[in-house]
Amino acid sequence: MARLAASLAITSPRVRADIVEASEFPALAQQYGVYAVPKTIINDTHEVLGAVPEADFVKAVVEAAGPSLVP
Repeated sequence: MARLAASLAITSPRVRADIVEASEFPALAQQYGVYAVPKTIINDTHEVLGAVPEADFVKAVVEAAGPSLVP
């Protein structure tokens, strides 16, 4: 999931990805309720649990971004 998020960020200037190792940042893991990985948080409002297909991940990103991602 980290690789996919990074790929989206490289592909689009409208996407930014911060990839965090939950065990190295326990305060962030607790803040976002990360108890298992992968867990992807999008715009602090949406989450994707587990490894999902690329199309599902992109759909979640677009939904979380709302009109801000559409030119």
